[in-house]
Amino acid sequence: MKLGEPTLDQLRIFLAVAGHGSFGGAARAMGRAVSAVSYGIAQLEAQLGLALFDREGSRRPVLTPAGEGLLAEARRIADGVDALLAKARSLHAGQEPSLTLVIDVMVPGEVTAHVLGAFRRMFPTCALTLRIEGLGAVAACLIEGGADLAIGGPVIGDQPALERQAVGAVDLIPVAAPSHPLARAGIAPGESRRHLQLVLTDRSPLTEGLEFSVLSPLTWRLGDLGAKHALLKEGLGWGNMPRGMVAGDLASGTLVALDLPEKPGAHYGLNALWRRDTRLGPAASWLVDAFREGLGASPDSTFFVTPAKAGA
Repeated sequence: MKLGEPTLDQLRIFLAVAGHGSFGGAARAMGRAVSAVSYGIAQLEAQLGLALFDREGSRRPVLTPAGEGLLAEARRIADGVDALLAKARSLHAGQEPSLTLVIDVMVPGEVTAHVLGAFRRMFPTCALTLRIEGLGAVAACLIEGGADLAIGGPVIGDQPALERQAVGAVDLIPVAAPSHPLARAGIAPGESRRHLQLVLTDRSPLTEGLEFSVLSPLTWRLGDLGAKHALLKEGLGWGNMPRGMVAGDLASGTLVALDLPEKPGAHYGLNALWRRDTRLGPAASWLVDAFREGLGASPDSTFFVTPAKAGA
């Protein structure tokens, strides 16, 4: 049997149906009619001489063994073409005329300030738009097309539309005002559940309904880390905060680190994130390196971006 040559469009339709689990879902995602998606799959099956989906006895198409076997190859081809197009666009564009950067609220402010100060000196013609977001909202800015690069935390999970590269981490520690009942020594297991916990809430549906280091059923949900910091100092509850942000409070005694049996603190890993269908330009690539250098520095060291690093 002589096989035909599938088109890239047919492979993308195949991936969309497999990914969304239905012809209707694929049609909505691709902005096409269901009949066009169905026709594309029929044409691909005819080209390959194989049934890719089992449509018998089910309202939803199910991949056949042949479809399962070809799925990874189809994805590899589509990814390769995406990478080729992204590379071509970057070659046409050269240095980015503008860049939208999203930074997780957990990134230490002094690191962000030093990196962006150096960025302005290195790339004075690149118009930078900066957004500060928390949790899943960081990735949402990229997925929805409103940002070019993000420095975000681990809570968003594995998003197939995004590439990621580890750049560092911050420590989150449970703290409260010294007058808070949990600030004393010898806290019993489960005692933290009896007290109000201040929790940074997610404004993105990517992690809607998920909880991160939340122990107490009594919570106040806050969309702003600065507001959470202020309420903690007022003794209105307890909660996790980036160690660097509360270092001055711990030194002065305004806040104290809590020794809770559950150890709700966390090592909050940070990643550079960007869309898989784009390729980072010179300015964005420099930012990734600069944040990695800044976040990898020891807490007591002075952050500095050298001209050699900037030109690498």
